[in-house]
Amino acid sequence: MVTAESIEHSIKATLPCTWIRVEGDDGHHFSAVIVSESFQGKSIVGQHQLVYQALGERMREEIHALSMKTYTPEQWEAARTSN
Repeated sequence: MVTAESIEHSIKATLPCTWIRVEGDDGHHFSAVIVSESFQGKSIVGQHQLVYQALGERMREEIHALSMKTYTPEQWEAARTSN
């Protein structure tokens, strides 16, 4: 069964993350917040594509749904301080 921890591990193994949190406990539907320098200069679609690439076949075979919010470190800091 897929776990939030296993998804987090797969993402971190491929994508350098400043901060990451994956949640979900039904084995199929997950949500994630991912902060990475690799997102710099990329559109939201481009950022999400990097995450999908990091997960590879797991997205097609094991993970039914993954909603995510992606940020560069600068965007993350701005979002955290504006709340």
